[in-house]
Amino acid sequence: MDKNTISHDGTSIAYQSSGQGPAVILVSGAMSTGATVAPLAAPLADRFMVVSYDRRGRGESGDTEPYAVEREVEDLAALIEAVGGEAALYGVSSGGALALEAAASGLPVRQVAVYEVPFAVYEGGAKERAEYTERLTEALAEGRRGDAVELFLRLTGMAEQMIQGARQSPMWPGLETIAPSLAYDNAVMGDGLLPRDRLASIGVPVLAVAGSLSPGWMREATRAVAQTVPEGTYRSLEGQTHMVEPDVLGPVLAEFFGE
Repeated sequence: MDKNTISHDGTSIAYQSSGQGPAVILVSGAMSTGATVAPLAAPLADRFMVVSYDRRGRGESGDTEPYAVEREVEDLAALIEAVGGEAALYGVSSGGALALEAAASGLPVRQVAVYEVPFAVYEGGAKERAEYTERLTEALAEGRRGDAVELFLRLTGMAEQMIQGARQSPMWPGLETIAPSLAYDNAVMGDGLLPRDRLASIGVPVLAVAGSLSPGWMREATRAVAQTVPEGTYRSLEGQTHMVEPDVLGPVLAEFFGE
């Protein structure tokens, strides 16, 4: 990250930009930084100024307690102001929930695109998310960062054998470093259910995208977003999973943001 802006509460938010044209801000999801979504800049930068940033509490951005979702919306407001006063937003997973909340909050946003926001549209989803919140809060309060990461990976559906393999991998210390931000993404997701009233208040076009190989409930949640916002469109990307390939998603976003 080579630039920074100061959010309303004084927190420094690190970002980088590439390309020229209308601004598009990329919002990362849980356990990730601006570098995670930065590869999307390549297929977009010939038509847009693409901005990737470290959400508060990760990467090169600062953090100020106490956390509140409203502070992250203010971070986006500061970014939008820094890059020209108006922007389109793209958010992946829980970053998509943040992008939608920013639009619902009335920020100067032209359009919003999201990829597989994991709202719990399935039976028992509310109970599952409540239990996750309780166990995550406990693990982080006790300093058990590794256990917090495990809880999150189980929530995503990762197999136990893969989780234990990840725990032995060189990337694990980095995951533990960013683990406290899991509480932030959990707060952004609220009770985990589709926030119908908030979505219904969004007054700009929304593109909700899912991968054809992602779990059925995730595709259903994505379709529900498109159906709940006033100006929603649903797209399915053939052969894609939750880890979507930038060169497949990029042209779809470029077409939408160029409208």
